[in-house]
Amino acid sequence: MTVKRLSLATLGAALIAAPAFAGSPTPAPVEPMIAPAPVVSTGGDWTGAYGGLSLGYADVSSSGGAALSGDDLIGGLSLGYDYDFGQFVLGAGIDYDYSDIDLGGGESMEGIGRLKLRAGYDLGQGLLYATGGLARTSLAGLGEDNGYFAGIGYEHMITDKVSVGGEVLYHAFDNFNGSGTDIETTTAAAKVNFRF
Repeated sequence: MTVKRLSLATLGAALIAAPAFAGSPTPAPVEPMIAPAPVVSTGGDWTGAYGGLSLGYADVSSSGGAALSGDDLIGGLSLGYDYDFGQFVLGAGIDYDYSDIDLGGGESMEGIGRLKLRAGYDLGQGLLYATGGLARTSLAGLGEDNGYFAGIGYEHMITDKVSVGGEVLYHAFDNFNGSGTDIETTTAAAKVNFRF
């Protein structure tokens, strides 16, 4: 009996002590998690064709011959193509702003068309650019004539296919259609472009 009790007591002690010998009492070290580096955009891809709409404001003044001035809303359409060289973007396009700006004396400006070049700096989702080129406008009484324009703008991609922005342009039409009147027009417009 004593040997059986001793064997049972030894077996019980061994079972109780077994977990202590099963492994180290200190837990194994946990390897630290390394988070992936954040993805930083160094530039968007502005290469491709686009078409867009604009809505803005125009202010017209004159010097020389006829005393003309006026301001009103303008709105228009644009088509263009950009090529992204990495940090820099070059593009060309055409646009037309419809208007009916009363300039006094029965005269009005009926719209402005543009053949434009633009060069910009790629900010990733944004494009800061300068633009300029040939402008053509029509006045109700003085006919049509060509001039030039220059300005700056900013465009921001809100999706891969849609961008929004704004543009401020200065236009000059010297000696408009031989009338001796110089016409100056400043426009500021909000734009939305659809890329395809």
